[in-house]
Amino acid sequence: MIGTLVVLLALALLQVVLALHVRNTLISSAHEGARHAATADREPADGADRALEVAHQSLPGVEVRADGATVSIDGAEGVRVTLSAPVPVIGTWGMGDMTVEARALEEGR
Repeated sequence: MIGTLVVLLALALLQVVLALHVRNTLISSAHEGARHAATADREPADGADRALEVAHQSLPGVEVRADGATVSIDGAEGVRVTLSAPVPVIGTWGMGDMTVEARALEEGR
């Protein structure tokens, strides 16, 4: 009976670790996309595409959605990249969505 409890706790811990891995990977991918879009002669859509590319390389089999937009960051022009993916509940299958965003200041043109 104790063995079953220990196994269930270990599986629950592994699932939390997987969810945190997906979240951290999405944050890193969004930052990469925002930096890419903020460089000269790039559009927010370029950053969203770059973020998707990085996320798909790091999280194969996870459905990730991306969006890029121009925003104002403390009065300066900037880019925001938003990524959404299912929260992994059982393996990589999820019920809800987690959304992360990253912003970067535009380079001068």
